[in-house]
Amino acid sequence: MTDYTHDTAPTRFVEASGIRFAYRRFGNTAVGRTPVVFFQHFVGNLDDHDPAISDGFAADREVILFNNTGVASTSGTVPDTIEQMATDAGAFIDALGLTNVDLVGHSMGGLVAQQVALQRPDLARKLVLVGTGPRGGVSIGEMPAETAALFGVKLDQQEDMWLPVLFAPSETGRQAGRAYVERILARKDRDASPFGEQVFAGQGTAIHTYGTTKDPAYAILKNITIPVLVVNGNDDIIIPTINSYILQQFLPDAELILYPDANHGAHFQYPDRFVTHTTLFLDR
Repeated sequence: MTDYTHDTAPTRFVEASGIRFAYRRFGNTAVGRTPVVFFQHFVGNLDDHDPAISDGFAADREVILFNNTGVASTSGTVPDTIEQMATDAGAFIDALGLTNVDLVGHSMGGLVAQQVALQRPDLARKLVLVGTGPRGGVSIGEMPAETAALFGVKLDQQEDMWLPVLFAPSETGRQAGRAYVERILARKDRDASPFGEQVFAGQGTAIHTYGTTKDPAYAILKNITIPVLVVNGNDDIIIPTINSYILQQFLPDAELILYPDANHGAHFQYPDRFVTHTTLFLDR
């Protein structure tokens, strides 16, 4: 087991397909469990992952966090398709010398993780999809203007932007949100690489195209034959919760968990519960 935690693991770099990927790798490598690779949400980087979750996983398996192409300290131009993001992610995993991994994808990261499972069935063992949906899902990439505006606000503490995006508006949700922000701000050498407009534009185009390209009867999901755990909050305002039902109904081997009084970041609101449930799923 490495001595590193979420807050102390060094940022490393690896070249893959002409891209210099920034990543962090830590956790227990002694028990022989499959490493888990986390796929980040829209405009998120290494330091928006929740240490309560990654440290929870790292107790008994290896955890790998990375920046998508063109995001923060990873080089290249942000792809404007989910398919290219998945191709790049597969190349990154290959460059680490890994041949079998579990994938945990949140929001846009869930779209990319699904696509990796489709493009690289040799690589993915199990799939965890949080706050996400299928290609052509309900209102994916078509959020109301007032919801989309949440991503563009400028704040003294910019991380507070995530509070209404990820957490329920109840007092319980607000408290969980403030605790999450405190956790992600605890790392002393946070990645301060700036986000350019190209990140918003490229990722926004990719999500919009993926969401508005309809897949009649969600037929493509039948090609993801590995076990899948679908997790969401009961009222996701970013990728509506109905999409989680659709995933569970149309994926060949999927189970669904919905957390109460929770929004788009349900796993951040209930990190201990999420780690427990996901660990049970991955260890079966």
